[in-house]
Amino acid sequence: MKRKSLLLFVTCLFIGLGLWFYWESQTVLRIYNYRSGEIYVEVPAKEGDKLFFGWIHSWEKIPWNEYYHIAQDNTLVLDTITFPAFGAGIPENKGKICRIENGLIYMEEIEQVFPEFDWINSHFSTRKIVLNGQLISKGDRLPEHTRLRLVVERRLKKWLK
Repeated sequence: MKRKSLLLFVTCLFIGLGLWFYWESQTVLRIYNYRSGEIYVEVPAKEGDKLFFGWIHSWEKIPWNEYYHIAQDNTLVLDTITFPAFGAGIPENKGKICRIENGLIYMEEIEQVFPEFDWINSHFSTRKIVLNGQLISKGDRLPEHTRLRLVVERRLKKWLK
């Protein structure tokens, strides 16, 4: 009887450790404070997921939309940008396709790779951040005038650092 109890205990322990390791090593999209490392957003993410980052251009005061996908190596690949007009700091020739539709300029097939990206958050300029059609944050939900970092990484990395 003791042997069966010990075997059951060891089996449960291994299952528990396996589940813990699976949870802790899950790939997540994180938004955190660049300096302190405080995490503000953490959601599951995987290869092929679609990320939308919408903001207001600081100089031109026009909406700017960026569409990314998550690559196999957890980098963010910029696929498309859209905006209503050209102006200061806005590229005129990004990507392979440029078209105008419904009053927006689309620059597509950009394929620019970002291991992560940083920005100074503003409640005014950061409109929304969406992953696979689900709102994950907005500028007014994140600290004002704070340098933030968005990255896709394995959750376990936090424990190994």
